[in-house]
Amino acid sequence: MDYRNKHILAPMVRVLVAGTLPFRLMAAEYGADITYGEEIIDHKMLKCVRRANDSLGTTDFIEKGTNDVVFRTCPEEKNRVVFQMGTANAVRALTTAQMVCMDVAAIDINMGCPKSFSLSGGMGAALLTKPELIHDILTTLRRNLDLPVTCKIRLLKTSQETVELARRIERIGVAALAVHGRRVADRPRDPAQWNEIANVAAAVSIPVIANGDVFEYEDFDRIKQATGAASAMVARGALWNASIFDAGGKSPWEEAKREYVRKSILWDNDIKSTKHTLKEMIIHHSCLELPEGKAVIKSASYADLARLYGEEDYYNFVTEYRQKTKSR
Repeated sequence: MDYRNKHILAPMVRVLVAGTLPFRLMAAEYGADITYGEEIIDHKMLKCVRRANDSLGTTDFIEKGTNDVVFRTCPEEKNRVVFQMGTANAVRALTTAQMVCMDVAAIDINMGCPKSFSLSGGMGAALLTKPELIHDILTTLRRNLDLPVTCKIRLLKTSQETVELARRIERIGVAALAVHGRRVADRPRDPAQWNEIANVAAAVSIPVIANGDVFEYEDFDRIKQATGAASAMVARGALWNASIFDAGGKSPWEEAKREYVRKSILWDNDIKSTKHTLKEMIIHHSCLELPEGKAVIKSASYADLARLYGEEDYYNFVTEYRQKTKSR
């Protein structure tokens, strides 16, 4: 995995769920070079079994005793998908990584999530103040995996503290370091501190991936030039319109939205996940109280979503094809 001069789909927490397979594949079709999966907690993965899904051509990690797919991937994305986990324990992290190592391109440790569920479990941004635990987790992964190992951090209280942590992480031998230019207490509306990302990029020799306030294709170059980072990463900008990765310009968001619905139907994405991602798109561009938003909320199946977005023919084609495949 080469982390230089790349446009990267950021990992997102489960509440945003846009990092699932259909969205990753759509982002890649628009031009994303590397696609991170949604953050998955090690405890959750350790309850899963790995199964080949011959109907879809995917590899599924399914929670034991249920039919819930916790992580789904496919050979098409193997060379670019990064599995990001939330963890606070080196042994659990390694066991989880070994479960997926045949199916992904790299492993990333979330060290920046500010959500309460992460912090209360000692994961995400809670790791920022535990350099010994960071060292234990990353060293354990580096020694036992053949895959690249990376991590994603936020800014610490001072720029110097952030730089010192980045240098400690670099010495462990990670392949790259992603830096979100906000502190734990910052809100998404607060501007990302590109200057502090620049301090990190100047202090280490490994590729730094800059994250924060990338909303247009031109912002990929802007953030790289402003920070000296090797690559740029986008989260909300991609969630609102995945065609942000298209060098030829964004597609209308209605077109990107329909493409996401088609991808979700094709890859049998969890309907709750698809609806939540659609709602995030609608909230940014329109309003959930308008007819479209209300219809998405009421939708109970992909048949409902297909009718809403004029994709009945596509839905019927996929459904009939699956039925024929199963009957063979």
